[in-house]
Amino acid sequence: MNKGTPSTLNDVSEFIVDCLHATAPIENDGYPLIRTPNIGKGRLDLDGVQRVSQSTYETWTQRAIPQPGDLIFAREAPAGNVAIVLEGQQVCLGQRTVHIRPSREKVNPNFLCYFLLAPQQQGLLLAAETGATAKHINMKDIRRLPLVRLPELAAQQRIGSMLADYDDLIDNNRRRIKLLEDSVRLLFDEWFVKGHKAGWPTSTLQQLCADEAGIQTGPFGSQLHQSDYAEEGVPVVMPKDLATMKIDTQSIARIPEHLADELGRHRMQYGDIVFGRRGEIGRRAYIGRRQIGYFCGTGCLRLRPSAERVNPRFLFEALRAPAVAGDIASRAKGSTMANLSAGAMQTVTVPVPPRQLQDRFAAFVEDASEQVDTLDEQSRKLRTARDLLLPRLMSGELTV
Repeated sequence: MNKGTPSTLNDVSEFIVDCLHATAPIENDGYPLIRTPNIGKGRLDLDGVQRVSQSTYETWTQRAIPQPGDLIFAREAPAGNVAIVLEGQQVCLGQRTVHIRPSREKVNPNFLCYFLLAPQQQGLLLAAETGATAKHINMKDIRRLPLVRLPELAAQQRIGSMLADYDDLIDNNRRRIKLLEDSVRLLFDEWFVKGHKAGWPTSTLQQLCADEAGIQTGPFGSQLHQSDYAEEGVPVVMPKDLATMKIDTQSIARIPEHLADELGRHRMQYGDIVFGRRGEIGRRAYIGRRQIGYFCGTGCLRLRPSAERVNPRFLFEALRAPAVAGDIASRAKGSTMANLSAGAMQTVTVPVPPRQLQDRFAAFVEDASEQVDTLDEQSRKLRTARDLLLPRLMSGELTV
C-alpha cells in the first residue's frame, strides 16, 4: 500500500458534479432517472425506476452524460450509497445525487466504488452530514474526502474485479428472478384475464378468507414501538419489504422472539398474503415455507385465505388483476398518504374460476416460487460474503 501524501476524491476524479436542483417531468417510457432509492451499494437498482423523455434527458445531462465506469453518489435519503454505471445503462441524475467520473490513470472505477462504501470512508462522509431535518452531504465535503493508503492500480484492479464478481452474480440472480416472476404474470393473464369466462362466479375476500381474523391489520404504534426492534429475531414485514413474489430481507426490521410470541396473532402462516395498506397500495408478498413465522408489521394487512374455498396461490395473483387491483386502490382513503383498512378489503370481489384450473396454475407458481427463494437465498449469501470481504480488502488486512 502507498504511504505517501493522502489524496482526495477530487484528486482522483476527472470531475465531480452535482445534479440539477429541479424536479424532472416523468414519462411512461424513456431514459431512467436515477434518484437516491435507485442507488444501491455498488449497483444501480432500475426496477420500477422513473423515466424521462429525450428532451428532459438532454437538459438533465448538460453538465455531463453518465458513461460506463462513472459513479453516482447519493447525497441524501439515504446518504452515502454509491453505484457504478454499467455498460448499456444510459441514465440521468435525479435530485440529491452526484456524478463522479474517476480518472482511470489514477484509480480503478470498480475499486473506487467499493472503497467509498468501506466503513472508514462512509464514516468520514456521514460525519459531515448537515441539515436540521433531512440530512445531506455537502459537495465540498465529497470533493475533499481523503483517500488514504490507496493501493497501486494493479492491486486496485484485482480487488475491484473480485468484489464486482459478487455483484455480477447477484445481478444475474436478480434477472433470473424477474424472468420467473414475469412468467407467472404472463400465465395468469393468459388463463384468467384474457381467458376470463363471464360465467365464473365471484366471491368477496371476506368469503374467501378464514372465518376468524381472515383479514387483519398489522400492529399499531401503541403495540410496537421503535425501541422494540432488535438486530436479531423475528423478521417484521413492512410495506417497503414487499417485492412481488418475495419479501426483500436486505434491510428488514426484526423483533425479539418473546415479543413476537406476545403479539402472536400477527405471526404469519404458510399461504398467508401480506398486503401493503399505506402509501403505494398494492404491494404484496406470499408467505411461503421459508417465511413461516414472519411478523406482519405496521402498515400492512394480513390475508389468510381458506384453502377449502380458494387456492391461496391463485388468490395472491388475482389481487393484482386490473379490475381487482383498481377496486382495491379506489378504496384507499387519505389526502396525503393513501391508507387501506381491513374493513374496506372485506367486500372486494374476485372472480373464482374452477378449482382444477386454480390448482394447475398454483402448481406452476409453486415451482417458480421455489426457484425464486433459492436464488434470493444465494444472493443473500453473496451479499454477506461481499460485505465481509469489503472492509478487509480496503483496509489492507487482506491482499489479492
